Amino acid sequence: MASNVRTTFLCIVASIIICAVVYYHHLRHIPLPPSPAILSVSKPHATKNYAIHENLTIISKPLSPNNYTISTTAVLLPNWEVLVIFSPETSPPNLDGHYFCLFETKLVSPARFSGVIPSPDRVTFTCSIPATARRRTPLKQPVLIKSPENPPEIESSKMLPLLRWSYLVYDSLSTEDDVVLFVKGINTRRGFNREPNEFNCVFSDGVRTAVTSSMQEVFRCKRPSITNVNSSVTVSLEIVVENRILPSVAYYTPTQRKLDSRGEKSLLCASTMVYNVAKFLREWVLYHSKIGVQKFLLYDNGSDDVLGKVVDELVKEGFDITTYFWVWPKTQEGGFSHSTIYAKDACTWMMYVDVDEFVNSPSWHNNELQPSKSLLQSLTLSNSSKVGQLSINCLEFGPSGQKIHPEMGVTQGYNCRRRNENRHKSIVLLDAVNDSLFNVIHHFNLKSGYKSRKINYKELVVNHYKYQAWPEFKAKFRRRVSAYVVDWTDKVNPNSNDRAPGVGYLPVEPQRWPQKFCEVYDNKLKDLVLKWFGMKSDSGYQMAWQR
Repeated sequence: MASNVRTTFLCIVASIIICAVVYYHHLRHIPLPPSPAILSVSKPHATKNYAIHENLTIISKPLSPNNYTISTTAVLLPNWEVLVIFSPETSPPNLDGHYFCLFETKLVSPARFSGVIPSPDRVTFTCSIPATARRRTPLKQPVLIKSPENPPEIESSKMLPLLRWSYLVYDSLSTEDDVVLFVKGINTRRGFNREPNEFNCVFSDGVRTAVTSSMQEVFRCKRPSITNVNSSVTVSLEIVVENRILPSVAYYTPTQRKLDSRGEKSLLCASTMVYNVAKFLREWVLYHSKIGVQKFLLYDNGSDDVLGKVVDELVKEGFDITTYFWVWPKTQEGGFSHSTIYAKDACTWMMYVDVDEFVNSPSWHNNELQPSKSLLQSLTLSNSSKVGQLSINCLEFGPSGQKIHPEMGVTQGYNCRRRNENRHKSIVLLDAVNDSLFNVIHHFNLKSGYKSRKINYKELVVNHYKYQAWPEFKAKFRRRVSAYVVDWTDKVNPNSNDRAPGVGYLPVEPQRWPQKFCEVYDNKLKDLVLKWFGMKSDSGYQMAWQR
């Protein structure tokens, strides 16, 4: 009898598991919604209980003081996450309050503050699409509400399709001569770029200008003749032969958006794209500021750690750091192209290295040498006027026996590396960057008359602390900001140099991970940094960035 009961119970459990697996498999193979065919740009107009607002937005009239919808536009990001963007005409929300995304059939999920898209400033929230709502096609834009209680009735037919991050005009900049659009989904990373004459830039009220350059995600066009400009002038890209206008969340601003120069143009700046690097940032900033970097420009790719708090602390301590909210996935090249325009009036040279990379020279290890801004700046000052780019080789460090993030920082914790150099990073003269803004993450095409110089590793090298303690490596490779590097769960390019050898598609620690990638013990930078930044204490040494 007991055996029969146990057998029956096991059969029921097995049936539940099989059903769950089949359902999960079904969800993973639901197709994404099709790309919207035409973007309609119109002025708000009233309908029954709703209003269709500019930039594909559905809102409801207020229902009660504590429960009403808010004017927004929504974009589908990877992993069923939705970016909800406030309309520029909407008053900034109380970020201490609670908000929710209301989907079709009254399904609700919590909304989390994400960041502020600049020019015009628009507050953003993110929320996840409930599992049962993912089966609907096309997916509809959710409505942002203040309370999940008694959600408003919304006619599904009036809800517009969710915009897709992979097919979108996502940012724009104006220069003295033209307008620069950043567009996902037209040109390919593998070198296929459509001709400029296939496109127009389209502004509010149907104003069009010719596209003059089409390269990667960067499209440049002539400035429009618009005299009455306010924060609501949208801009998009028209595919002429298809009579189609791409969805857009970008706005045209005739004035140039620029990185604040603080009254004086810096000789050397550093820019990188970051995601959840708060615990590493102080070490990276303090070190590089001591050897010549005067200004830091961080493109925040949607961090949800305490990055803002750490940046604020560093700014109060006198460091010149600017954060630009850049939430779009796999757009690192576009972000670097953006930086060459955005920072051009504030920086002469821009160094493109990541927060786990530290530039140094074997010549600095003289016992008498002290940190100085001239250490890096002398390289740029001493170069010929025809040199527009310095290329620096990288040394890749492994876990070096560490099982958790070293308290004294990466330069002190990781001292064993691979033997051979791999890849390179660059310091770029912004005036020398080709007008197409084409780059391969850390290497730019230059204008005619300029050349790149490859620096010998004995003169300068980058210590790349790439393979860190397993918890850090796991968090980093779960979500990569680089357009070239796939997230490790994507089952493509298994032999790519950007994948960790021996690591598969699952976040499972390989055997003997702490000992991997250790071919050469290299204490040069470790010893130098300890001398420059170490402070003696009763328990030994404490580094300047330790809190």
